[in-house]
Amino acid sequence: MKIKRTMLTLWGVCVLATLANGQQVGVETNLLMDATRTVNLGVEVGLSKKFTLEVTGNYNPWECGNNKQFKMLMAQPELRYWFCDRLNGHFVGLHLHGGIYNAVGIKMPFGAWKELEDHRFKGHFYGAGISYGYQWILGKHWNLEASLGVGYARAKYEKYTCETCVTKAGEGYKNYVGPTKAVLGLIYVF
Repeated sequence: MKIKRTMLTLWGVCVLATLANGQQVGVETNLLMDATRTVNLGVEVGLSKKFTLEVTGNYNPWECGNNKQFKMLMAQPELRYWFCDRLNGHFVGLHLHGGIYNAVGIKMPFGAWKELEDHRFKGHFYGAGISYGYQWILGKHWNLEASLGVGYARAKYEKYTCETCVTKAGEGYKNYVGPTKAVLGLIYVF
């Protein structure tokens, strides 16, 4: 898939940048995604004294039962500027995101996509956003991160009347502006 190839390419760039510059590297799990049973991994590499590149991937293949599911595969690279030292303190970031999804029976917060409660939607999405965050040093190799991002996403969808229906009930695009990233991350720093 195109998304998997992009994720592997971005991960490869991170590894090569690390080897070429001998920079610090962090590997992260987002505890908020873990709470939703979403498999996730982030890699962050130092590009200079004040800049890092983080690439995260999220994968949720599970069905929730009761005709509910939110399956997805997503990548989210982010360029970060650190106000103090990298991987320590305040940072701002610019992120991109993209992926594929298959969802049904989900009640979105603030009525964002009401039809998801009664119809199945599948397709892909892409967008961009900005974020602010903070990392605390917990020990020699461990950090804790909290960050929040807002931005834009455009989702192309195919709409189906039920979870297992194969006949399309429609297709189109949905635009979204709002939170695009929420992280409470546990990081191992090499």
